[in-house]
Amino acid sequence: MSYVSSEGEFTRDQRYIATRITADGRDGYPVEAGRYRLVVSRACPWANRTIIVRRLLGLEDALSMAVAGPTHDERSWTFDLDPGGRDPVLGIERLQKAFFKRFPGYDKGITVPAIVDVPTGQVVTNDFPQITIDFSLQWKQYHRDGAPELYPEALREQIDKINKFVFADVNNGVYRAGFAGSQQAYEKAYHRLFDRLDRLSDLLKDQRYLAGDTITEADVRLFTTLVRFDPVYHGHFKCNRSKLTEMPVLWAYARDLFQTPGFGDTIDFVHIKQHYYEVHRDINPTGIVPAGPDLGNWLGEHGREKLGGRPFGDGTPPPPPQPGEVVPAAHAAV
Repeated sequence: MSYVSSEGEFTRDQRYIATRITADGRDGYPVEAGRYRLVVSRACPWANRTIIVRRLLGLEDALSMAVAGPTHDERSWTFDLDPGGRDPVLGIERLQKAFFKRFPGYDKGITVPAIVDVPTGQVVTNDFPQITIDFSLQWKQYHRDGAPELYPEALREQIDKINKFVFADVNNGVYRAGFAGSQQAYEKAYHRLFDRLDRLSDLLKDQRYLAGDTITEADVRLFTTLVRFDPVYHGHFKCNRSKLTEMPVLWAYARDLFQTPGFGDTIDFVHIKQHYYEVHRDINPTGIVPAGPDLGNWLGEHGREKLGGRPFGDGTPPPPPQPGEVVPAAHAAV
């Protein structure tokens, strides 16, 4: 399976299933507790967003979660972490089956995150940018007491603007560098990435979060790339001008979020490294997973509280992860 672009510049296929789960059920899928299952892999940055937002908003009891293994083949993500290699709720071995059940012969990417309608076993959506927004706006009746506003109306225009350039230059930018098929395409992506990281450093120098003094959707989206930067993107994707640990503002910002309940406790560094280094064989033919980097520094003092701010606004931190959703200690920062 090839990931490197034969055209030189990597272009992400963004043809996602646009069906939405909404409070009014306009697409035929109304918000309903217990009806749907969120399928994720802890390795994937796009899926990691949904894990964090679900946790911050307290949607665990309303929306169950299936965790796929960190590696996959061209046929899709598998439930090899579960007994018998089957998801215990959906009863399937591969996420592909839920896509084919709704769209026989589905010819686009079988991607996570995806939400599956449990009664029918059919995928509803894999439109990851919309999923987390809908968690905030459409699933409100199931939010926990004290859930933060991650997409407040007064900041939506600002958040959308930030998300647009963070996606283009950073979230997808690391992939544009890593999957570039020519020197010219790689260098273009490399400079675009680090130019944007420098600008984000300037923005965050004097304010605690991207949109001001509280955590928003924008911070979730940047965090999932930053937390993978040194373990994966710096070496595997050749994003090596600087490590995250060598960018003082972004490193402190990332540690601040990591140490915030709902962020770092969703991160499985073992799965992250296994996914990238084992799956992308055209970049890493041996499949050898590096032993480093040291992860203990994620828990060090960051000093960002001096900037003030209220991480959860008028809300409160989420409770600890549910027992079945705790990242193994050996896979976390220690």
